[in-house]
Amino acid sequence: MLCVTYEAVSDLAPGRLAWIDEGRGSLRVEVDKNAPLKDVVRQLNIEFDELMAEANWFQLWRGEVVSRRTPDAPLSVRFHLRRLRCQPPETAAVLEDRGLVKVHIDPVLTTEEFAAAMNPGVRQLLDGRQWFQLHGGEIVTMDGPGYLAA
Repeated sequence: MLCVTYEAVSDLAPGRLAWIDEGRGSLRVEVDKNAPLKDVVRQLNIEFDELMAEANWFQLWRGEVVSRRTPDAPLSVRFHLRRLRCQPPETAAVLEDRGLVKVHIDPVLTTEEFAAAMNPGVRQLLDGRQWFQLHGGEIVTMDGPGYLAA
């Protein structure tokens, strides 16, 4: 089972705006609840670039497995501090395309409100069953673990 959670915290290391803790089937994204949201968004783009560079996460897009190493669509996550016209106010919209997850964040949100708004959107993304993680030779999906044939 895959699980991604966002939480606004006050106990990150000094100077740290965001931290991603990856485990088997899980990501815990912590953000500094006292930091300005624009600074947190900038740092999340850096943190997710580093996470995706490890090439442990994959997307199944219309029958194709997309990874960080897919030449014309390297897997990435991008956070944008702007609300789409069709997006309800005070939300974070999580949108998916081939090799790309875009998060549009209403700039009126506080960092704490942003973290809370992310959880329903990321849950819906994972419920689409298009994501999996390679963790210690094991493929982890929303339906549970499986093993790679050696």
